[in-house]
Amino acid sequence: MDVTITKGGDIDHVETIRHDGSIMRSTFPKKGPIPHDAVHYIVEQEIGLNKGFWGMVAQGHSPEAIQDIAKAAGHASASRAEIPEARIVELIQAERLVECFEADCWGAPADGETFRSVAQTACSYSFVATPELSDAMIERIRTRVSALMHDWTQQQEGGKFQFSWPDYPDTIVGNLPANIM
Repeated sequence: MDVTITKGGDIDHVETIRHDGSIMRSTFPKKGPIPHDAVHYIVEQEIGLNKGFWGMVAQGHSPEAIQDIAKAAGHASASRAEIPEARIVELIQAERLVECFEADCWGAPADGETFRSVAQTACSYSFVATPELSDAMIERIRTRVSALMHDWTQQQEGGKFQFSWPDYPDTIVGNLPANIM
């Protein structure tokens, strides 16, 4: 699946083209200086969360439908969390970690032990295990999120962040390329 996130004014736009030719277009509000869903890409790819947000989009779900799926499967938000169905565990793990990396990027980065502690707390409140986060993995994600923030903030409206994601959720994500145009 090829994904393009386009910088807008009040909202950003996302378009996916799956390998079967189907196209999905959506918008999302700005939550900070960089697209939240682009941070999902970096976190899910680095950690290997194949059934997180982008894995669900690759399965054919729209971003709007994913929130409803999470709610029906036991997780509308951290404040109303309950033990989630297994099918959304990686989605919740991804969301909690994306939030942690966004906060880390917007402030002073914490040392690895502190970051893992914050991530563990976030995941535990959502009743999911915390994925393993080595110091090297944290640093790789930080570096990529920081580069994204630098490049994205330099873009004018119409700037693009593009990447590919496997159409099959059981595929090991590995090192997928991304670029900003």
